Amino acid sequence: MKIVPLGDRVVLKAAEAEETTASGIILTGNSKEKPQYSEVIAVGPGKLEDGKTIPMNVEVGQKVIYSQYAGTDVTFDDEKYTIVRQDDILAVVE
Repeated sequence: MKIVPLGDRVVLKAAEAEETTASGIILTGNSKEKPQYSEVIAVGPGKLEDGKTIPMNVEVGQKVIYSQYAGTDVTFDDEKYTIVRQDDILAVVE
């Protein structure tokens, strides 16, 4: 089984949250911020607008930065994923 996004949605593999700060302070589970850097796992067909499909700007395998509170977090086959709209993706990391 696999996750197949609809419309302009993108499935991102959740990156691991930082466990220590730059100064070496160890963070507990509740103190860790949600990561904003993830890998694209699946891409929907694109947004349908005025009868035309607007193509997606991201591809499977790319690393992206997305809005901090965007998307829906899901767990599938014991893996954590985030499903976001393409508009919530801010940049592609090259």
